[in-house]
Amino acid sequence: MDNADNLFHPSLAAALIKLDPEDGEQIVEYLKTQALLAREKALLQASVRDQKKLLVENGKLKKDIEQLRTQLHDKQRRRTAKALLSPATPPPSISPASTTPVNQPSSPAGASHDRRDRQSRRRRGERKARPTSDPLSLEAEPRVDVSRLDLRVGRILSIRRHPLAEAMSVQEVDVGENAPRTVVSKLGEKTQLEELQGGLAVLLCNVKACKLRGVVSQARLLCCSTTDDAAELLTPPTGSSPGDRVTFLTYPGEPDRELQSKQRIWELLQPDLQVDSKGVANYKGCGFEVKGKGLCRAPSLTGCVIR
Repeated sequence: MDNADNLFHPSLAAALIKLDPEDGEQIVEYLKTQALLAREKALLQASVRDQKKLLVENGKLKKDIEQLRTQLHDKQRRRTAKALLSPATPPPSISPASTTPVNQPSSPAGASHDRRDRQSRRRRGERKARPTSDPLSLEAEPRVDVSRLDLRVGRILSIRRHPLAEAMSVQEVDVGENAPRTVVSKLGEKTQLEELQGGLAVLLCNVKACKLRGVVSQARLLCCSTTDDAAELLTPPTGSSPGDRVTFLTYPGEPDRELQSKQRIWELLQPDLQVDSKGVANYKGCGFEVKGKGLCRAPSLTGCVIR
């Protein structure tokens, strides 16, 4: 609305009044009011964007502080360990038995024994000192939070029962790539598969591909479920498209290229993935968000886990 003032130049206002002597002034006042409201709305939207930007920056600063704190703690532990281990290797002492008077030449047997004794002490000293040569790592441990998950919106192109497992289903899902991914899921016996075809879902895309009962699964469909075996697929916000990233405002960062099974990242994070009392999917209270489009939700379930 930078040109709003030009719209109400005195000559333009006079022209409007001349065209409509009865209602011209009211029209001009109405247009001025609408222009002011539009400007205030734009300023409010800019303020909201700045607030979100500050939250993201605060999250990054908090993460950096935690990493520095961990590095400092590890460095202090390293110094403490070094201080404790250094007195453990006292300088070799000369035993009276191996002492040779200055005015008497040492015998070959005594010199040989003394040399073997020094070599033995040196070897023992090296073994004791070896742990101090491998100090505690100063690097911060890899983060374990939801930002390591590559969560994307996908559209289910087709769905069918697994040929070898009645409780499983096989989906072809478009996640914005050149070809759809094959996904093997256990959605529960109460799920009507035909109702899911053509719908949107949330997928974990950086899991390692694995074969389930003869069919290779290339991703994981995220569901919410209750104790009575009721299950639903998480629903992305209206306007989402295949390939859209699902992110978390207070957990910025790029996901792993592929989750390593030995690190068990998914298993560590899953207890904190829940649907709250309002039906919103969240991690530790931070919602699953498709930027600019909204939050991911459960269709009807509340207060349940995400698996």
